[in-house]
Amino acid sequence: MRIAVSGTHFSGKSTLIEDLSDLLPRYVTVDEPYRLLEEDGYEFSAIPSLEDFENQLTRSLEALEEENHGDVLFDRCPLDLLGYILTLSDAGSFDLDDWLPEIEEALESLDLIVFLPVEAEDRIALPATEDDDFRMQVDEKLKEIIRDNPYDFDVEILEVTGTRKERVARVMDRVKGAK
Repeated sequence: MRIAVSGTHFSGKSTLIEDLSDLLPRYVTVDEPYRLLEEDGYEFSAIPSLEDFENQLTRSLEALEEENHGDVLFDRCPLDLLGYILTLSDAGSFDLDDWLPEIEEALESLDLIVFLPVEAEDRIALPATEDDDFRMQVDEKLKEIIRDNPYDFDVEILEVTGTRKERVARVMDRVKGAK
């Protein structure tokens, strides 16, 4: 299975991927586009810009294409970057229509997106340096994209909440059901 774990920053994605990779040792794990770009030497703006997020979106699309077979866990997918981009004050400069075909094609290569919304009882301690308003705006935008599906993306979404153990159990139940 090709599984992407999606959600705003500090929602538990990396923790869930770590837990799943322990239980699914044959799965390849692909780091989030931000980290992949950092490894490639990309330098982000102090405050992430539209260009930074477009570059992450491009890198996310490339990662899905590069790891195009076998069992893979992706930390983030194009929906995440779309959520961030559409939340920015200069989102009107983003030509969504140009990106949608490529995003749709990439999403079709996934078997499952596991979405981690921010819960009423936040499960992740947010560092004081983080902008919680922006984080929550991205969470709301992701909920809109994922729950309402205004772009008619054809991919299975599993929304997962609860404790760390409960989240892992829900995903593992779905993975076991796919065999």
